[in-house]
Amino acid sequence: MTKNHQRLSIAAACIVALGLAVVLFKPAGTAATPATTASALTVELTTPQSSEWPQELRASGAVAPWEEIVVSPETGGLRVDALLVSVGDRVVRGQLLARLADATVRAELAKQQALVAQAQASLQQAAGNLKRAQGVDVAGALAPQKLDEYQANEATARASLASAQADLQSANLKLSQTQVTAPDAGVVSSRSGVVGNVASVGTELMRLIRQGRIEWRAELDARQLTQVRAGQTAQVQLPGSQLVAGKVRLVSPTLSTTTGRGIAYVSLDAASARSDVRAGVFAEGTIALQQQTALTLPESALVMRDGRSYVYTVGADNKVSSQPVTSGRRQGARVEVVSGLDAATRVVAKGGAFLSDGMQVTVVSGPSATVGVGQ
Repeated sequence: MTKNHQRLSIAAACIVALGLAVVLFKPAGTAATPATTASALTVELTTPQSSEWPQELRASGAVAPWEEIVVSPETGGLRVDALLVSVGDRVVRGQLLARLADATVRAELAKQQALVAQAQASLQQAAGNLKRAQGVDVAGALAPQKLDEYQANEATARASLASAQADLQSANLKLSQTQVTAPDAGVVSSRSGVVGNVASVGTELMRLIRQGRIEWRAELDARQLTQVRAGQTAQVQLPGSQLVAGKVRLVSPTLSTTTGRGIAYVSLDAASARSDVRAGVFAEGTIALQQQTALTLPESALVMRDGRSYVYTVGADNKVSSQPVTSGRRQGARVEVVSGLDAATRVVAKGGAFLSDGMQVTVVSGPSATVGVGQ
């Protein structure tokens, strides 16, 4: 036998021995078993709920005073002596806001008081003359014409006194008008009067937001306006993300000839509005209309991707798949699903951002369940 043949025989023997060793020393119970797929995530499920929600009408418009009061003097030709309040001050009904110089008015008042005293003296004299004439006339010693004269003098003096008293009352009224007071409670929104200027009747000195009340004036088209009624509730989103409750107090009976839109006047709840809410800001909000059935899900069940809303549904094999949906109204932590889902669908309640189509999940029950890595 050649050396090559000997080498081949030795190699073959080694291979056979190695195979026998593998078979003999293979551990028991290591028979091949079929592979299983482990769940990667644990999820809690929910199903859409049917609820009665009010239909909402979205609108925008300016925040404006409920009513404005223009404060101006009722007498003219007098100098503005003092302005006693500033913009932003809260005032009460009857509070002194401005004062006009009253020296000339007081002088006129003193003159009228003197004229009244003079008229009273004249009336007293005329009445005495008439009384004496009537006493003499009993004896027939006075001509009838003279008696008529005394009676006419007494009547004239009485009329003069009444005129003087009326002029005195007018002077007193003019003096009181030099004190400009608030016709109602409110907040000073502007002050255009200037101390030292001579004010005429009706000259604007300042403006008040009556009772400090402001309102949202929602602009609506003709179709929207027909759905709004006085007394409906509203939610107004003010600058700074402040949400203020309100109620429709009035719906405009006409439309603007230039814009074709009308106004819904919404009184804002003073208790929920901050004191720094200013008239003149532009705001958006919703007006609650009649009740309407809504299919709703927890807001946490929706996943936003590429500007669209999705939910993850779970099939009978516990695999998830994404489902595009159209969302609508929102109330608290729930959102309306307008289309793309039926009431019997099992939906992942939260954590959809961690899922992908076809992923195997483990379903758990209970409010404490969360989405997480499976154990």
